[in-house]
Amino acid sequence: MENLSPWVIFFASIFTGNILLAYFLGMCSFLSVSAQVKTSLGLGMAVTFVLTITAALNYLAYWYILDPLGLDYLRYIVFIIIIAAAVQLSEMVIERYSEGLYLNLGIFLPLITVNCAVLGVSLFMVIRKYTFVQSVMFGAGSGIGWMMAILALAGIRQRLNEKRLPEALHGPGIALIISGLMAMAFIGFSGMVQLQ
Repeated sequence: MENLSPWVIFFASIFTGNILLAYFLGMCSFLSVSAQVKTSLGLGMAVTFVLTITAALNYLAYWYILDPLGLDYLRYIVFIIIIAAAVQLSEMVIERYSEGLYLNLGIFLPLITVNCAVLGVSLFMVIRKYTFVQSVMFGAGSGIGWMMAILALAGIRQRLNEKRLPEALHGPGIALIISGLMAMAFIGFSGMVQLQ
């Protein structure tokens, strides 16, 4: 993977290898917070920030501390500690500068720590042996791809609130159907570049 351009990894992680729609990681907050576009944008930006920062920090921790010392079996614990610190930092920034968004996100902001997409990106970059720049681009692209997906779902759900739907489709029912259709649409990009 070292000969793969960081820009190819960046765009592939947005479209062909979308962490949410191709690997289905991070679905819990995706389905729960996607009722309004404004809230989805805030969470999407927070997830993008956390993914970018943690990809860089986890790369450095793994390749410069854990691997040389033969402590790679501790990577899960170290990665989660770094993720928790980045989430705490983003939570403090959002609370300080956008209290309304902080209140709207509620419990889902601190739950970014256990968002499997964030840990998945860190594990994928180690497994694929990305360089530092490739890892950062993969983290940023995965965050942008996650944000695009949640914004698209929120926009569709807001429009559907104005329409008459069968009672059984309100809430999670229609969100799951839309998510499945979006995932199928992103499969159309899969022939372009594979990150596996």
